[in-house]
Amino acid sequence: MHERPSSGRLAAALCAAALAGAVACAGARPRDGGAAPPAASPAAPPLALGRGSLDALVLPRASRLAHYSSQDSTRRNDDFRRLQPGETVTLVDHEGAGIVRRWWLTIAPRNHTAIQRQLIVRCYWDGEREPSVEVPVSDFFGVGFGEWHDYVSLPLNMTSGGYNAYWPMPFRRSARITVENRSREVVDRLYYNVAVEAYDRLPDSTLYFHAQFRRTRAVRGEPVTLLAAAGRGHYVGTLLSMAPPRGRSMWYLEGNERVFVDGEAAPSVLGTGTEDYFSSGWYFDTGPYSAPYHGATVKDTLTGRVSAYRWHIEDPIPFTRRLEFTIEHGGTNDTPGVDYSSVAFWYQTHPHAPFPPLPAELLPLAPAPPERIPGMVEAEAALARARATAGTVRLQDMSDWELDAARWSGGTQLWWVEAAQGARLTMPLHAPRAGTFELVGYFTRANNYGDVRVHVNGRALSPVVRGYAPRVEPTGPISFGRVPLRRGANEVVLEIVGKDPRSQGYSEGYLVGVDGFVLR
Repeated sequence: MHERPSSGRLAAALCAAALAGAVACAGARPRDGGAAPPAASPAAPPLALGRGSLDALVLPRASRLAHYSSQDSTRRNDDFRRLQPGETVTLVDHEGAGIVRRWWLTIAPRNHTAIQRQLIVRCYWDGEREPSVEVPVSDFFGVGFGEWHDYVSLPLNMTSGGYNAYWPMPFRRSARITVENRSREVVDRLYYNVAVEAYDRLPDSTLYFHAQFRRTRAVRGEPVTLLAAAGRGHYVGTLLSMAPPRGRSMWYLEGNERVFVDGEAAPSVLGTGTEDYFSSGWYFDTGPYSAPYHGATVKDTLTGRVSAYRWHIEDPIPFTRRLEFTIEHGGTNDTPGVDYSSVAFWYQTHPHAPFPPLPAELLPLAPAPPERIPGMVEAEAALARARATAGTVRLQDMSDWELDAARWSGGTQLWWVEAAQGARLTMPLHAPRAGTFELVGYFTRANNYGDVRVHVNGRALSPVVRGYAPRVEPTGPISFGRVPLRRGANEVVLEIVGKDPRSQGYSEGYLVGVDGFVLR
């Protein structure tokens, strides 16, 4: 038989479950029959702050709603603000205590990269001279690279043309929110609505909302810093947008997050990979998605770009003195040049540590076209006419192995797999005219590649291409001397003649990779 809860116990439970706002819980009485607690003051009790629950809707709120918008005071329905380059507009200028509860805006021109990356959101709490929030508008609302994409998460979303924020942003004395146009473009339309829940006062323990934008190019051997905070608080979220300087390799995603709390020598949090931190896997292999606490709004397989978010709403990272949040790039901080743009979201006491200045260049990197070796006859262009006596011939994207000093022309190679010693691959090589040319070949080496002899029009050439190397790398130019060629198609045969004893693994160590040939 179940005990029926008393009305006093039920009222007490509802009071503890309240989401926000002071409520007069007069029905909650001590079980010993003592005096009822005094009526709640207009201040928001600590239990009412930071709790997400629909239970709060059944109880009265002692707060007041203050609403700020771009509505046209002349009532001509021109309910927007227009921003010239360099102009700043104030969205909210509120006196008194309160919490920003909901923030919506939309912008025209629509989905304009330069505007969305150079329209800067700033929030100032309690008269501070330096902002607690300073972030480009699209990044602040959860998407990197100055882009807008439909997605939904718990505190932030972009839907059907709108930008929405639901992070609670408390303040004790005043709040000022501004938007600055740092672009060279005119913002024709800036519509906004901001809802502030106003109180007479907030508890002294209330923490301030912060959001900080950073941008850097990865340096070999050094992790990327997302936040260095000083004070007491907890870390609640990350937006991270990453783009390689060339190619489409996502090897940078091998980097682990490392979070150092209160000056510790070893990190409290040490992850297993960047996409793992964002609660995903395998380099976000199913593409963009959104979920309440994590998601990837951008995955561009042609340029290697990724923008992902992770909200620590259920698992905030507390700190009492300071916090440093870093992330590695590549397996051992070995992807220099990758562009990292980040927004760190956290709550803490004031004053906060000074923010780094916004970078002079805010626009995202323009995707670099694949580099090509001048005069290269690309081997992959011969795929349709290539014939092998054993194994399979296919194209391979080499972007995962492209470093600053190691690149393949066009970013791909002709890949001969599952062959064996003695096998032959025949492919055409086109000459612009009849004559004698120096033939220069470009191949690939790795720890599972074999040795190849090149034949042209039935003539064996030297040297033998040695395929073994400890890591995947292009051979660079290999000259086969001067070779007579006829105008048009000539026959090139690659013969597997052996391998280094150290070459093992896939295809028993007899893989072959051909980038192409140059005729000089």
